[in-house]
Amino acid sequence: WRMRFAPIVRRTPRSCSITRRATRCVPSAGLCWSLTRLMQTSEWRTFANESGDNDPVRVGGPSNPLLTDGGLSTVIAKPNGVSGDFLSSSLGRWQNRGSNPDRGLILAFKTIATMSDRLGLVATIKDRANEIYKKVEDQKSTRGRNQDALLAACLYIACRQEDKPRTVKEICSVANGATKKEIGRAKEYIVKQLEAEKGQSVEMGTIHAGDFMRRFCSNLGMTNQVVKAAQEAVQKSEEFDIRRSPVSIAAAVIYIITQLSDEKKLLRDISIATGVAEGTIRNSYKDLYPHISRIIPSWYAKEEDLRNLCSP
Repeated sequence: WRMRFAPIVRRTPRSCSITRRATRCVPSAGLCWSLTRLMQTSEWRTFANESGDNDPVRVGGPSNPLLTDGGLSTVIAKPNGVSGDFLSSSLGRWQNRGSNPDRGLILAFKTIATMSDRLGLVATIKDRANEIYKKVEDQKSTRGRNQDALLAACLYIACRQEDKPRTVKEICSVANGATKKEIGRAKEYIVKQLEAEKGQSVEMGTIHAGDFMRRFCSNLGMTNQVVKAAQEAVQKSEEFDIRRSPVSIAAAVIYIITQLSDEKKLLRDISIATGVAEGTIRNSYKDLYPHISRIIPSWYAKEEDLRNLCSP
């Protein structure tokens, strides 16, 4: 805050308070004091490429501790159009010729950010993926390996560690052509490298079927009551020894819940929304069927409704 005093003469009393500035006049004291908040954050507006060569941006992005220079180095922009200044063009060429030790990291971080945006992930997951890739890169062990698979595996591990897991199929859909098998191999390799660095096992977090339930139900456009019943059912299913993957159990529970409601969903639609094959959903439904009376909430379906379900 910055405080400033100024004398006043024959001015009526007034008082105002704004977010960034506050002013108050005191006639009896003959003073007018004002408070101005000094904004310490960076400017949020960006006008690049909107006003020709006159770009009013006065600040850059936040510092990045994962880069050598903290991401605070100066970058010479390319001139707009063919009639650009020769000096700027020459400086730009010299800058490109120089060796930037963080060029590979910057490209990798941009790729991770793009994949995170396409999946709708929060910034903490993206930052964790950047940290994981930085640790692997520092060991000089990424040469000759599939870069897209490594970056996708870093994002997959970060989702697991932040308790926001994504399926390998979801990660594969934004991995620039990397297959599920390649991502799986890259994940095992990264975990092995991190364990060698720390000297202990890497905590990956446990995947539960409930972690995927709300997102899958949202993809199917299910109502709140149906979603609530599905979440309760998938929590009760963990009490039984059902040897299926959490994603398969979640898909099978959604299939059962929708068959008991007025919003019936086709098995094909559930398969598309969850990424689980129709045959896998049927087999998981077969494993859940003996326990269905104890899995489905009593407030959602009666015993007569459960008996009317088709047997697997």
